[in-house]
Amino acid sequence: MFSGSRTGKALRRAVLPMAMVVAMVPVLNAPAQEEQSPTKALKKGKVQLQILSLNDFHGNLEPPSGSSGRITLPDDEGGGTVDAGGAQYLATHLDLLREGQDHSIFVAAGDLIGASPLLSALFHDEPTIEAMNLMDLKISSVGNHEFDEGSKELLRMQRGKCHPDDGCLDGDGFEGADFQYLSANVFKKGKKNKTLLPAYKIRKYEGIKVAFIGLTLEGTPDIVTPTGVAGLNFRDEANTTNKLVKKLKTKKGVKAFVVLIHEGGFPTGFYDECPGISGPIVDIVERTSPQVDMFISGHTHTAYNCVIDDRPVTSASSFGRIVTEYNAELDKGTKDFSSIEVGNVIVTRDVEEDASILSLVAKYAELSEELRNEVIGSIDGDIVRAANAAGESPLGDLIADAQLESTSTEALGNPVVAFMNPGGIRADLTYAAAKEEADGEVTYEEAFTVQPFSNVLTVLTITGAQIEELLEQQWDQDVPKVLQVSEGFTYAWDPDAPAGDRVDPASIMLNGVVIDPLAEYRVTVNNFLAEGGDGFAVLTEGTNSQGADIDVDAFVDYIGAHSPVPVPVPDRIMLVP
Repeated sequence: MFSGSRTGKALRRAVLPMAMVVAMVPVLNAPAQEEQSPTKALKKGKVQLQILSLNDFHGNLEPPSGSSGRITLPDDEGGGTVDAGGAQYLATHLDLLREGQDHSIFVAAGDLIGASPLLSALFHDEPTIEAMNLMDLKISSVGNHEFDEGSKELLRMQRGKCHPDDGCLDGDGFEGADFQYLSANVFKKGKKNKTLLPAYKIRKYEGIKVAFIGLTLEGTPDIVTPTGVAGLNFRDEANTTNKLVKKLKTKKGVKAFVVLIHEGGFPTGFYDECPGISGPIVDIVERTSPQVDMFISGHTHTAYNCVIDDRPVTSASSFGRIVTEYNAELDKGTKDFSSIEVGNVIVTRDVEEDASILSLVAKYAELSEELRNEVIGSIDGDIVRAANAAGESPLGDLIADAQLESTSTEALGNPVVAFMNPGGIRADLTYAAAKEEADGEVTYEEAFTVQPFSNVLTVLTITGAQIEELLEQQWDQDVPKVLQVSEGFTYAWDPDAPAGDRVDPASIMLNGVVIDPLAEYRVTVNNFLAEGGDGFAVLTEGTNSQGADIDVDAFVDYIGAHSPVPVPVPDRIMLVP
């Protein structure tokens, strides 16, 4: 245990020893911002710079619960898990880490907002932007979830003003982000080389320029509702960076470069390790100019401290559970980084709570209290989103059943099956009481946290052959996305078969009857899927499309009508023996 008065180094010793996986890594060129790092050990001609970073905060102002609020420790740190996260603790950890630093900057790698708990989402994520302002965030790349409500809303987050439809729900104005969003590879269609937001930010440290380049994953249009990215082009991350580095080096004299990129990887090892890593970030780093000194990444919600292509590449998990600390040295002669030291620090909850954040959270909690705490029904046990070997989860079954029941009307053509994208399921439903409700009771806030996107349920007509194509498209992407299905729909697939031929057509059944490739079926999806989201392009070929309820409303109504809801048995999707 330790007190809030300790220094950053004392904090690391007291909480968890930081395995500085990237220890004094020599670099060629890296970006820097307007703040520094280790103090008074100033060497002649050297400038110390501390960079603190996080990613994928997703509006988690209050301490996240369950597995979303814990970090797993390696055996040499005691093993097991430790509770982590909560904006009031995050702010304190940042302050502790900054102590004694002459130059320190706090940056982020996207998805600060979007897919947020109700406390933030109810107010269009304005509370999260205000919290980041209080924590003195300076720069963030734009993540895919920053586009959930469209580019105009993203620009409002940056510039401020009340919501165009709902006004300022908290009763006062909204001034927008004090920090700068960057989107180097997001361009406006029809406007030559015009980015939606600035591509980079240069900050000076004792005369040394450090360029921060912000990138959004190129595949954003595949995972965001098309209307959210209308009028925008997303370009290759590495190619965009290389062009900018060349330009900034030639025209601005920059030699130190930091990339903030909302794309990531899938590591092995614990939160501050990286025995190995796979995923898109590896290729991006390897194709990026050696002038770039470090990559602060995100998107995959994993924690890692890696070296790829002889450069540090990090990610700070998600929901504010970890802060990455870079302690770097800039050389006044070369105007470049001469060494970099990196460690991931867990945002433990045994520090003093930041008063300004507590006040902010209390304000919005009071405004939303009645809706948040309303008990909508009950469950018999934990209903989790973790999938079995076939890709099916109990919570996915429950949501699909709720969506089918909500749309099962003659006016909508009585759909026969509902499909739910797994990425839209953001949290578990847990039996243990989270607050003042009884065990097993489900509040509106808990239901909203499971489905926070407010997608519109959509019923459309596709053929049996298109249903088979839909199922095959689950594996037409780097990370398979197995759709969750409603009761009565079953099929089997073979993980060893080639993509495009994994589903056994004879196994695709409705209530035990094989579907007819030539017959037409009414199906229920959300508007994200209906518009081709997650790569399910075949759904855009559907006909007679009709909108219905908001997905979270259907979920709430279903829980209320079927309480206590039993834990579903995931037996609808099977693997070929």
